[in-house]
Amino acid sequence: MEVHKIAVIGAGTMGRGIAQVSAMAGFQVNIVDVDDTRLKQADKKIKENLQKGVDLGKIDTGLMETSLQRLSAFTDLPLAVQDVDLVIESVPEDLLLKQSIFRKCDEVCPTRTILATNTSTMSPGEIGSITKRPHQVIAMHFFNPVHLMKLVEVIRSLDTADETLAVVLEVSAKMGKETVVVNESPGFITSRISALVGNEAFYMLMEGVASAADIDRAIKLGLNYPMGPLELADLVGLDVRLRNLQYLHQTLGEKFRPCPLLIKYVQAGRLGRKSGRGVYEYRNA
Repeated sequence: MEVHKIAVIGAGTMGRGIAQVSAMAGFQVNIVDVDDTRLKQADKKIKENLQKGVDLGKIDTGLMETSLQRLSAFTDLPLAVQDVDLVIESVPEDLLLKQSIFRKCDEVCPTRTILATNTSTMSPGEIGSITKRPHQVIAMHFFNPVHLMKLVEVIRSLDTADETLAVVLEVSAKMGKETVVVNESPGFITSRISALVGNEAFYMLMEGVASAADIDRAIKLGLNYPMGPLELADLVGLDVRLRNLQYLHQTLGEKFRPCPLLIKYVQAGRLGRKSGRGVYEYRNA
């Protein structure tokens, strides 16, 4: 099957990034969210990213204009997915929420449509089990910022068909992404490693081993990470990191128990860059 039209469900940071790279790759894209304000914010951010690409000489104005023309915004989910070839759901890491979206899509989408979830930890098999097309369900784990990060983890469940995998790998390649194929397991590859490193950094911060800046500096200079684990947690969102750890703790055991300091930060509304304060403060957030 050849993919021409994609619906991206969720207009948050990840959803709008996926919509942008999909449009730039030549796909017609319907971006869906229940919140019209969020759709307008997504449109604004996508335009800003594309304009920055033009200003830096990374893309030309023609690509910017055609990419924007390929994007359509919807608050009506059934209308947005009724004629698409691929759905990429990108909502918060809430199993029941994801399953409810997949159930609605399964009822409305054409029989050919592949249903993908952009999840960093959860089981595509469990999410897809409530559909009548589990062989057409898969996970595509994108990374933030989507238009800059090269990797997509592609996770197949026990039921995912070879054809479904092949189509998703081809779509990812058209988006300019490198892919790794992962057999379903909680946290896949990157989230398991990142969650462990980030959680340990929070424990060191809580124990007073070093300052946040020095922990991040040591990891960047000593282990050659491009970004320190506490900086990365602020970028991802401390609430997102906490949800991931809670899921991994539940499914993989004690080594993923969330650090109490991380829990305190989230309870205090210190969510990272998006809230203006996390481990660090961001005046222009």
